[in-house]
Amino acid sequence: MPQKKGSKSKGNKGADTPRVLRFAHPFYTPTPPEARASIPKHGKRMLDHIQATLHSIPGIKRNHGQWSLDEIIGKSAADAIAATGKITIHLTGDTGVPETHSETNQVLVAEAMAHDYQVDAPEKSPAFFLHLGDVIYGQNQTAYLDQFYRPYMHYPGKIIAIPGNHDGDFDFKMAEFQKYFCASSQTVPPIANSIFRQTMNQPGAFWRLDAPFVQIVGLYSNAAENPGFISGPKIGNKQKDWLIATLKALKKSRDAGTRKALLFATHHPPYSSGGHSGSAEMLRDIDDACNQANIMPDAFFSGHAHSIQYYTRTVQFGNQTLKTPYIVSGCGGHGGQPVSPDVGVTKGDHKYEFAHKGWGYTKAEITTGSLTITSYSVDGESVKEIHGVPVPLT
Repeated sequence: MPQKKGSKSKGNKGADTPRVLRFAHPFYTPTPPEARASIPKHGKRMLDHIQATLHSIPGIKRNHGQWSLDEIIGKSAADAIAATGKITIHLTGDTGVPETHSETNQVLVAEAMAHDYQVDAPEKSPAFFLHLGDVIYGQNQTAYLDQFYRPYMHYPGKIIAIPGNHDGDFDFKMAEFQKYFCASSQTVPPIANSIFRQTMNQPGAFWRLDAPFVQIVGLYSNAAENPGFISGPKIGNKQKDWLIATLKALKKSRDAGTRKALLFATHHPPYSSGGHSGSAEMLRDIDDACNQANIMPDAFFSGHAHSIQYYTRTVQFGNQTLKTPYIVSGCGGHGGQPVSPDVGVTKGDHKYEFAHKGWGYTKAEITTGSLTITSYSVDGESVKEIHGVPVPLT
């Protein structure tokens, strides 16, 4: 008996039935991307699929994404730091340890950093802690209490942040990040309970910070596991356009005589040799912005890989040969990911200088003419300096 038009017989696999894949994804094939047929909604490559899943970039809340150290710690405190001739910053990421795990390593790293503070000499203490993303993991409603407010209850410094992929992998989590880091003012939120730590008043999820001796550009590299992106077909170019305009303003300021260290921060690292891969596409976008503005960073900090890694990137920029440190410091709570033993190997424009498997943090110390970056391992109560690099500011 003939079928009615549009009907299906039992067991009939029509054209609208999903194809059963041989492997976990259709991109595991020897066929080069340019010779593949494009798959609807997924494209020809895994990269196409990832870009189609990226999350929208939150808008800037105020002042074109610009803020100052005065807004973080107050003008008198910022002036006192400037008077010493040096500013110190803590940096690490990937700290949020879910309540089902031991919080010991996160707390130990927090306590190790806390020892750098001097209650009787606040001007010589770190100005703040720049969190390199992945403040929380998972979807627990009390995640910020369990993974942020409690672990840092004894850390005396202010904490600013860029969002990591786990901070933005669901829209409600990005809203939570903005609630606690991009508030209109610094107030103790209800979720902190008896812990006194105020929200941070960042102007957005990506921002430019001006402080004595240093300017920092923090970017949101989106929510994919790998790689990071600051722009793309789905998320648009608003963050990259903002970066270009911001860097042009910094270049203008520098040409007028204001020479400060320029630091970049993204959660996803441009280079990585363990745990997670690097983000070449993101770096190309950032390089393009730098080339349009005719200015490059003096150092680049990231998290994501749960280790500490150092790279030196050598590039020709105008008539200068720049040697820029790229630092991965993503083991402030999660740690112990394997790292490649190929230290000393140069690939393309970057040399793999150092790696540490374990837990720890990084410190940046900046003066008028110098930037010193030092990383520390934290193993139980043992804190050791493990690597460092001086960066002349020319």
